[in-house]
Amino acid sequence: MANGLPVRSPNDPAQYDDLTDEWWKPHGRFAALHWLAEARGALVPPPPYPGAPLLDVACGAGLLAPHLPPGWRHVGLDLSALSLVQARAHGVGPVRGDALRLPFADASLPCVVAGEVLEHLPDLEGACAELARVLAGGGVLVVDTLADTLFARLALLGVAEHVPGGPPAGLHRADLLVDPGRLTRALAAHGVHVRQLGGLRPSVPGYLLWLLRRRSSVRMLPTRSTAGVYQLIAVKEDT
Repeated sequence: MANGLPVRSPNDPAQYDDLTDEWWKPHGRFAALHWLAEARGALVPPPPYPGAPLLDVACGAGLLAPHLPPGWRHVGLDLSALSLVQARAHGVGPVRGDALRLPFADASLPCVVAGEVLEHLPDLEGACAELARVLAGGGVLVVDTLADTLFARLALLGVAEHVPGGPPAGLHRADLLVDPGRLTRALAAHGVHVRQLGGLRPSVPGYLLWLLRRRSSVRMLPTRSTAGVYQLIAVKEDT
């Protein structure tokens, strides 16, 4: 046991169950996931029709739910049953499943969101093939992930794991970080083309106010550098 928690291998999904009580705490171990969910939600377009399904891959406890444009039917997929219980309580339709084997029909979803998940998967190309398969023609894919760079390894998997708001230690594996060019090519191979790509960083004044408990969240700001956290919007060819 470490800090009262079981000792897990790096990138073990069971860590999310170990920390399940942290999901909705604004100053908890998953605080940065709230900040990223808000930035992610800002990229999601309005639904093409009321009640259109949006798939949130690796939805966790449903942190994206408060930040979606109104009108979407929010469907969340995750491996963690404990997380999905919380997601349901926040209006998410829960589906237990694997991001590498999505239990959805081909071309059935007008929007798919994959936030902070690709850097946990051992088969990036396979994951991109699945995202593309379920995305409808003309549909929108929204992604944020961690770049495969020295900066990300040192700053996000090293220093950030030891400061408030950073990811829990051992949640990531450096060898699974995602190069933006590789991701762009993997999606394009399945007819999903990147339309917007950029980096994110936390607001420094916002972070200081969050540390002082004067704010419950930190705004993520766009940056040209994709060396750390980055996000993209991609669209599937309409055939």
